[in-house]
Amino acid sequence: MRRPRRISVRRSPVHGTGLFALQPLEAGERLIEYKGEITSWRRAAARQRSDAAHTFVFGLSDGRVFDGSRNGNSARLMNHACEPNCEAIEVGDRVFIHALSAIDAGNELFIDYGLVSDGEVTDEVRAQYACHCGASACRGSMIGGGVPPS
Repeated sequence: MRRPRRISVRRSPVHGTGLFALQPLEAGERLIEYKGEITSWRRAAARQRSDAAHTFVFGLSDGRVFDGSRNGNSARLMNHACEPNCEAIEVGDRVFIHALSAIDAGNELFIDYGLVSDGEVTDEVRAQYACHCGASACRGSMIGGGVPPS
């Protein structure tokens, strides 16, 4: 017997589309696996430059990435928040999204992207990766360790 759907894709007030709880979710609960083609950062970056649309890249601890734009699933639509209610847990070559806290039905699911920049994080770079989560401790950027806007 199939389990009832727990999450759904909907329009997000934060950015584009996002994932939302269809029913109450418990802290620690495994919600969805992040899927996509495992590839190198270099290949994923080349695809990003050739495709002006969104990128759906999730980094693995060994330096490879999941490219969610290739054979990905709805997990790639999770939006960023500086105070997330979910976290990604890497298990071998797989990544699972778990609830950090109890999540009420109707609430959007968020992870902290914690993006890293190879170069200097300029105002232009920060603006390109602006955060719109609205959290009281919002960094103003999806780049990890960013400085909140003044």
